[in-house]
Amino acid sequence: MSDRTGIFAGDDPFEIARRWLREAEGTEPNDPNAIALATVDGQGRPNVRMVLLKEIEPGAFVFYTNYESRKGEELAGTPEAAFVIHWKSLRRQIRVRGHVTREDGPKADAYFDSRSLKSRIGAIASEQSRPLESRATLMAAAAKAGMKHGLHPQRPDHWGGFRIAPYEIEFWADGDFRLHDRFRWTREADDTSWGISRLFP
Repeated sequence: MSDRTGIFAGDDPFEIARRWLREAEGTEPNDPNAIALATVDGQGRPNVRMVLLKEIEPGAFVFYTNYESRKGEELAGTPEAAFVIHWKSLRRQIRVRGHVTREDGPKADAYFDSRSLKSRIGAIASEQSRPLESRATLMAAAAKAGMKHGLHPQRPDHWGGFRIAPYEIEFWADGDFRLHDRFRWTREADDTSWGISRLFP
């Protein structure tokens, strides 16, 4: 596509996404990797929440969470997700839709081990998305988990990653007079080539 130049240039959408994220890391005041993740429940009703994107792999986007949380249960029931990452400082965003699989092997172990001790203890102690009587109850659960698991807690079975392998990625950038630039990449399967189209703003 002849006019897909500048910030949109490239034949690998994951590399474009990594490049944009690297730029945002120098301009966004907080959490440049924050994404709004959308899922659906068993009745097809939508849910959305902010999570932190931890890696852009050669073919997927990866984040970590509690598998027993509402989003974890919804992804187990319907392994499809969408997200948007928006950077006000760059006036750009990326939208993604894709199939979801779990990342609960050595890679998840390594990421869990890289987190601070307090974050690891918190992940073990929190019954994410469940009703909580009080903050004191949460703090007591964290203290108990810290005493039980010590300085080197292992990743619990209920915590790990999700990998979103996209069949659609859209790159958007602000344009003058609200004539924005939008390019949508689509593919039928992970091993097929991408089709690229420019969209009206």
